[in-house]
Amino acid sequence: MNKEEIFTKLNSIFRDIFDDDTIVLSEGTTATDIEGWDSLTHISLIAAIEDEFGIRFDMKDVLKMKNVGEIADRIAALAG
Repeated sequence: MNKEEIFTKLNSIFRDIFDDDTIVLSEGTTATDIEGWDSLTHISLIAAIEDEFGIRFDMKDVLKMKNVGEIADRIAALAG
């Protein structure tokens, strides 16, 4: 799975979780860029990402990922 495919799926997940069809993710997108992205929605995001890609993040991975690009990189490593 390439980065473009990962971002397409991530965009869909984010739009669903935040109920906002205008969200367009980039490598540098962080929680401060999306209204409502707090610790509770972060848990929902991680669960939805894990389900969609059939992967499981370690807690240390979750804590280290600072932006959507890092999430996509970890997905690529785990799903690859």
